[in-house]
Amino acid sequence: MASGLKSLINSAKALAIGDSGSKAALQDLFPTVDKAIDGDDCDRDCDSCVVHYPKNFKIDEADDLYGFIKGWSTHVLVATGKTDWVRDVADERGSVMQAIQHAKAPNNGRLMLSASNIPTPHHSSDYSEPTTVLLLPAFVIVENVTPATVPVLLSDLVSKAPTNISPLEPVSLPRSLAAPLPEGTPATLKELTTRPSPHRVLILLCSQKTRDARCGQSAPLLRKELQRHLQPLGLYRDLDDERPGGVGIYFISHVGGHKYSANMMVYRRPDAFGVDSVERANLAEGELLKPKPKKAEDEEEGNVGAGQCIWLARVKPEDCEGIVKFTVLQGKVVRPNSQLRGGFDRSTGLLSW
Repeated sequence: MASGLKSLINSAKALAIGDSGSKAALQDLFPTVDKAIDGDDCDRDCDSCVVHYPKNFKIDEADDLYGFIKGWSTHVLVATGKTDWVRDVADERGSVMQAIQHAKAPNNGRLMLSASNIPTPHHSSDYSEPTTVLLLPAFVIVENVTPATVPVLLSDLVSKAPTNISPLEPVSLPRSLAAPLPEGTPATLKELTTRPSPHRVLILLCSQKTRDARCGQSAPLLRKELQRHLQPLGLYRDLDDERPGGVGIYFISHVGGHKYSANMMVYRRPDAFGVDSVERANLAEGELLKPKPKKAEDEEEGNVGAGQCIWLARVKPEDCEGIVKFTVLQGKVVRPNSQLRGGFDRSTGLLSW
């Protein structure tokens, strides 16, 4: 009886979000850790973790997760310098988010819109000042964005950017773009500029406590624990650190499914650190897997954007060690059955929707 009801609920959820007809099976989308390849400790919780959720932090552990997300083609993160917003970020008055919501949608598929804690150029949360946008999967930063230039942003950059199903080819977007604003508009507000993101991996954590208090609680704790495991590898980058080759961690607005907190989206460049194919079980005793360094010119000359987005849920601080070791470094999922919500892999053309 219970299994029949669950199947009925899952069918209703699938109908509500739509189906592209090309949904990959859970075991096919991303590699799963395997003790024979990844060593005996590949699925253990962190035994040195000192960060824990509050005792009253309760989430849904029963629902099936995989595949029940609405597909998207491009993802825009708007820099606001804040970690929480009004319930619907498109209602942030005078913001770029509001302008995107009311503008003509891009013509290359559904746009996912997120507010983020990326610092604004003026280090303020004043929406009257130009801000920065991060475009994914292109891994492109767009600077000097205002509500007035949003139509150009969407038509001439987002619409022409690679999507989650685009082949892995160098991103071709203009380095500067003039916006046809009214005469008398200061010249400094008329030009959008673009550049590749310096990061190899981006970790996005929902922090919007106005939607669910658990998101506001979990995001800072997970960032702290992720930082602890990324720093010895030389990969942690704080919000103002743009050294090439690292991992950026951003707080973003509601992505859906807060009852499965914490939600984590991991965008990775293809073979982000040059170690995707390394079999840890075959390393010499005491040998550590070390990321291969990347140079700024690597991103300038060959930016193909993100190869994968791995969307996890039910993430706890004790999961962070495994996520860094296997998901961030090698694009693998440790607990697909209980934590994988979905995502895409452009190298294989597979999607979870």
